[in-house]
Amino acid sequence: MATDDPVTNDGPATVGPLDGAVVPRYAGLPTFARLPRREDVPRFDVAVLGVPFDSGVSYRPGARFGPAHIRQSSRLLRPYNPALEVAPFGVQQVVDAGDLTVNPFDIGQAIGQIEAGVRELSQSAKLLVLGGDHTIALPVLRAMHALHGPIAVLHFDAHLDTWDTYFGEPYTHGTPFRRASEEGLLDREHCLHIGIRGPLYAPSDLSDSFDLGFATIGCVEFETLGVAGVIERMRARLGDRPVYVSVDIDVLDPAYAPGTGTPEAGGMSSRELLAVLRGLMGADIVSADIVEVSPAYDHAEITGIAAAHVGFELLSVLALG
Repeated sequence: MATDDPVTNDGPATVGPLDGAVVPRYAGLPTFARLPRREDVPRFDVAVLGVPFDSGVSYRPGARFGPAHIRQSSRLLRPYNPALEVAPFGVQQVVDAGDLTVNPFDIGQAIGQIEAGVRELSQSAKLLVLGGDHTIALPVLRAMHALHGPIAVLHFDAHLDTWDTYFGEPYTHGTPFRRASEEGLLDREHCLHIGIRGPLYAPSDLSDSFDLGFATIGCVEFETLGVAGVIERMRARLGDRPVYVSVDIDVLDPAYAPGTGTPEAGGMSSRELLAVLRGLMGADIVSADIVEVSPAYDHAEITGIAAAHVGFELLSVLALG
């Protein structure tokens, strides 16, 4: 396998992405960043895992095609991150573990399948999970809690996702963090929403979310705090706790991410989101997800490219953890 030259520490050399100067970007296996598959290497530190599931959506469907779209959009990623001065594929072995098979007709069974798949893979690696809709965060958090105890969730989203039910159903893409809090999976003193905006059902939505363990930095606060101020408040909230990062791509303004199921005006820019993610350098990140990419509503891979770069920054932060 032709690879970009890896940068390594004192450990064994890693197998990196295909070299774009040898194999054209549009050729080769459609893995994330053209990384090796799980079966191509004897060991790995981080696995990119697709969960093509969107049976929990309440508006536009299509996030089941998100993992494939993000992978396709990641072909132009290169192996060195100059902003963080790290080669994330060189200092850790990253693989693409393919997709989980989940039942699209039975949400309960699908949640169990996701939890089982994540538990198996997370025994030996940290995960970057590509959704899929936000329902998938609940089974991933169950697996993370089994490994790490109560988790501080850093949640980037336009929406709180702490509502109780939709049409009487408790397991949807708008309810995962309420269920996680009720199940005792969260460290309620250290969870944080970033990017919340748009209309709510009632003022109690925010107070309910706070009672479930989440502080909130709304999008309007970027105007006064700036990126540096948001990072400062984020790090103060997270402290030194184990952190799971969940990125709903609709945290971005629709100008930067049109390909999503529930877009809201007035969101973060791609530059702001990537900068805030870089502010996690040194935090105890246990795993992460990127969800709600719906390619049928994308144009020119705008959303997919944004999601791919979010993944690259998260992998870079994991490399520096």
